[in-house]
Amino acid sequence: MKVNYSYLPRQFADIDDLLKKIKDFVKTGDFTLGKPLVEFEKKFAKLMGVKYAIGVNSGTDAIKLSLKALGIKSGDEIITAANTFVATVGAINELGAKPVFVDCDNTFCMNVDLVERAITKKTKAIVPVHFTGYMTDMIKLKKISKKHNIPIVEDACQSILASQNKYIAGTIGSTGCFSLHPLKNLNVWSDGGVIITNNSKLNKDLKLLRNHGLISRDEIEIMGYNSRLDTIQAVVGNWLIPQTRKISSKRISNAKYYDKSFSKISQITIPPRPKGMRIVYHLYVVFAKNRDKLLDFCHKKNIEAKIHYPIPLYQQKALKFLSYKKGSFPVTDYHSKNIITFPVDQHLSKDELNYVIKTVKEFYEAK
Repeated sequence: MKVNYSYLPRQFADIDDLLKKIKDFVKTGDFTLGKPLVEFEKKFAKLMGVKYAIGVNSGTDAIKLSLKALGIKSGDEIITAANTFVATVGAINELGAKPVFVDCDNTFCMNVDLVERAITKKTKAIVPVHFTGYMTDMIKLKKISKKHNIPIVEDACQSILASQNKYIAGTIGSTGCFSLHPLKNLNVWSDGGVIITNNSKLNKDLKLLRNHGLISRDEIEIMGYNSRLDTIQAVVGNWLIPQTRKISSKRISNAKYYDKSFSKISQITIPPRPKGMRIVYHLYVVFAKNRDKLLDFCHKKNIEAKIHYPIPLYQQKALKFLSYKKGSFPVTDYHSKNIITFPVDQHLSKDELNYVIKTVKEFYEAK
């Protein structure tokens, strides 16, 4: 048996109706900021329970444009999580701002208790990362934001429809940023992103920023970017968005199935499952003893397990300019050496889940 990490061939195995929609769309020639994009933005806003959704080129651009709309400029400091994917930091860096890292906790999200000590006079925004499908403690973070008058831009690229009590990921900050990358819970066929907000001015500014600052074909109000969500990708998005809740529910079900079995294996530690938090499991991550050998064993057994991520971001060559020393973020360091990610997508069968569980048991029983 083989258990793949990518589920895309299964997800798009039966797409005759989608191909017809694309064929009909192509005949319209409505390729740039077209009607399907407007429709998708309305559907996305409704799904998230907000007033506005703005389709952009990627989750990275969603963060970058959000920060730009909030007035972030060169030399400003932006607090973010130490264990995020490079895109979060790339968005900050593109504006000439400086990323300031805060260590995570065992939910893989920013440890909010450490945020205030990272605030300086140069701090102009906080970008929490709702990592792997969890949510940062936004109740605490919102209080800090209000106390210091620092806006929040939520990186919710991995956590669509995650929630903490009544709060939905992406709806608490000034903006929420989402990715439509092919391997996200809500995906399209290329890069894509969405920004959500309840602020009418930010909505207006973000729509200008994504389209060169144009208010008409011949009038430029501000300097902007070329960061529109392709309308053809919006056609794909419109086809998939009705499935989003079902996709999340199936991933949650698969994760609970794993949890039940892995909790009986002493060498596996399941991360905290906080009460009142809906984790949507973009990734299913656990702590594992002899992680590297387990990873190799899984690969030999045709299970595409992965690590998110084996080298902490602050230790990467490209980020040496930040001058962080090894050991600056001990929890992030610990995670990089001990976590493993197992496939959890909505298309996995019980047989495949059982094969992953059986393989992990087999590895540890042989020790």
